[in-house]
Amino acid sequence: MSRKYKFHDNDKLYFISFATVNWIDVFVREEYMKIVIDSWRFCQEKKGLEIYGWCIMPSHIHMIIGSSKNKLEDIVRDMKKHTSLELKAAIKNNVSESRKEWIIWMMERAGKKNGNNSDWQFWQQHNKPLEIKDQEMFDKMLEYIHLNPVIAGFVIKPEDWKYSSARDFSGMQGLIDLSYTS
Repeated sequence: MSRKYKFHDNDKLYFISFATVNWIDVFVREEYMKIVIDSWRFCQEKKGLEIYGWCIMPSHIHMIIGSSKNKLEDIVRDMKKHTSLELKAAIKNNVSESRKEWIIWMMERAGKKNGNNSDWQFWQQHNKPLEIKDQEMFDKMLEYIHLNPVIAGFVIKPEDWKYSSARDFSGMQGLIDLSYTS
């Protein structure tokens, strides 16, 4: 595996992106996004995850993260594993999920094709961590994260997207306690 996409220095901040297998739009239901957010809160409290910026889109997530406690690769691995199991159960048990059979079929199919899994894969394998080198890069990555829902046409202003830290940077109360706001 390339050294380009690894967490090298735990004292640095990283921009990460991770997506559902086949870019399936799972995060269109409140209860699925809540599972991810609850997992982040747990990781903040128990594992030392520091969140500096974030956005949940229908099929993927962007974050700027750090940790002064545990290794970022371990935190992200555990978070993705936990949310995968929780989301699998939530999808299977959601009587209102009109795409349930299709989503399950796609994720089981992906899991069987991947030697790292046996029967299910929710997230794509990679996170593509990019080390934040300076304030300018931080600002660019944060703007990229916050503009995602605007560019996708979901909202006019970044702070109108409920599932983003753009609200915090606009003086509103967001859903996640951030480690930094300007």
